[in-house]
Amino acid sequence: MTTQERLAGAEGAERHHAVVSRSERRGRGGLRSHKGSGGRTRDQLYNEAREKNIKGRSKMSKAELERAVGR
Repeated sequence: MTTQERLAGAEGAERHHAVVSRSERRGRGGLRSHKGSGGRTRDQLYNEAREKNIKGRSKMSKAELERAVGR
């Protein structure tokens, strides 16, 4: 086995590990449906504001986004 083949195998294993880690992260927490520790993230609020076509959302703080989306 050449060095290049060993490296290719190692890169494949690292990529596989990274994919597993991402999918595991998706399953834990994520949406923050409870209000404790801040509730939803700013990104989640921003995406909801975008779906509702709220103007000026890119310049809003998290608190402003919460008020704008109505929660």
